[in-house]
Amino acid sequence: MRLSVLAVIAIAVTPILAVLTVALTGGGGENVWPHLAAYVLPHAVRTTLLLMLGVAVLTLTIGAGTAWLVTMFRFPGSRFLTWALLLPLAVPTYIVAFCYLELFDYSGLIQTALRAGFGWQNAGDYWFPDIRSLPGAILLMSAVLYPYVYLTARVSFQQQSVEMLEVSRTLGAGPAATFWRIALPLARPALAAGVALALMETVNDIGAVEFLGVRTLTVAVYETWLSRNSLSGAAQLASVMLLFVLALIFLERGLRLGRRFHALSNSSRPPVQAELTGWRGVGASIACFAPVVLGFGLPGFILLRSAIAYLDTALDPDFLDAASHSLMLSALAAAVALLFALVLSYGRRMLSSQSLRTAALIPALAYAVPGTVLAIGLLAPLGAFDRWIMETGRMITGDAVMPFFTGTAAALVLAYSIRFLAAAFGAVETGFSKISENIDAASRSLGASAQATLWRIQLPLLRPALAAAALLVFVESMKELPATLLLRPFNFETLATHVFTLASLYRYEEAGLAALVIVLASLLPVLILHRVIVARRADGGIAPVDKSALPATLA
Repeated sequence: MRLSVLAVIAIAVTPILAVLTVALTGGGGENVWPHLAAYVLPHAVRTTLLLMLGVAVLTLTIGAGTAWLVTMFRFPGSRFLTWALLLPLAVPTYIVAFCYLELFDYSGLIQTALRAGFGWQNAGDYWFPDIRSLPGAILLMSAVLYPYVYLTARVSFQQQSVEMLEVSRTLGAGPAATFWRIALPLARPALAAGVALALMETVNDIGAVEFLGVRTLTVAVYETWLSRNSLSGAAQLASVMLLFVLALIFLERGLRLGRRFHALSNSSRPPVQAELTGWRGVGASIACFAPVVLGFGLPGFILLRSAIAYLDTALDPDFLDAASHSLMLSALAAAVALLFALVLSYGRRMLSSQSLRTAALIPALAYAVPGTVLAIGLLAPLGAFDRWIMETGRMITGDAVMPFFTGTAAALVLAYSIRFLAAAFGAVETGFSKISENIDAASRSLGASAQATLWRIQLPLLRPALAAAALLVFVESMKELPATLLLRPFNFETLATHVFTLASLYRYEEAGLAALVIVLASLLPVLILHRVIVARRADGGIAPVDKSALPATLA
């Protein structure tokens, strides 16, 4: 068991170490760092920071504001909005970007209709906001990523002491003052976690920023590797991205350090919701429905329209191949990630070494590593491993041996498994925590070995947790784009890359069906997430936060 845990830790940590090694040594290739530092890095870093700042402000405003409204007030549509505000999580950022390009771009529906209606001939005859811009990217990405903040904020508001809020009101503070002076400061740790998650997704994104012409660090890594064919340059830029991720983790931890808040009583009484009527109720409804429409309603309508209108064109052999590849890769990645998570969780349960039990948490940090960085980090070690396989195979058989990872789907499966190991590990770890260790002791006292106890007792009890873990990894793998673009074999498409390729060729309508399939596949875990985290108990209390629903880096 000890060796198995160490092996999984080594597999998960190797890509990060490889990125740093190649970045520091240059990987034996040309030294492109002076060019990158002078001409690429300043603009990419500045653009990335501005994008992160804008997304942080908007997601915090939308997420915390809507969470407070649906938690503390009743207004038209408030019960529906408690779960509807999570729906944008089902739409990947690259899909919402190409949906809005189809709607607002020069050749999109709105500008085409305006030119036809007013007789305008070209863009010089009128003014229209440019969706292909940094403000456009901030708005669209915030419309999709705000649920991370909404989710953590809503749980925090629900679990805050009702008595404390009531005392604030009896002392003369209105709803706005209570929110700013009491509820918001108490929710600061949860808000920091939500914003950090949103910013990690922002740093990881490559599809939306590529479509919108925003040259972030992720785009710079992608172009350096594919356009310049420079692994060392890509690794050097990727190491800068790692600094961004580490800064986010330390900042989030710093904001939470020493700030733990406890209720003043054991009461689980939910907050009494005030009724908003008249213009206040209408305003609250508009404020909460707007992000749902922007992040899910409009993209969903555009995808459904395109999928129906271009069904015959979109339902071609390329789409069927991409769909089969996505299903195959996602299923394999779910199985591998589940195996890794089971090894780590079981090792933490059985091993007596505290240092090894703590080290078993390290692989969960891979969630915070952008897919582009992970892909770059896998290229060097997988290439070295394949060279060893080919040389060994040639010595044994005398014939040429094909590489196992390089240029094959196996590299994608490994990348997905490492990238989303945190989701599987969190779910399995939570499942193990619900199995009393007394059951293990009773099984061992009856003569069963540790392996027999695992197969006959623990695994059957873990079935719900294992199913949840597999579902999370499966769906996340179907949506993953950055790592897939860098590691996929030639002429090998998944649904995500199929959408990216068609949208890059301005064939938005033909991409609608593949994008719709991804969104529909993502809806189920989003609804389960709502049910697990913010559903009320039957007695009216608030369900505790399920840490498995959040990445282990922030749980």
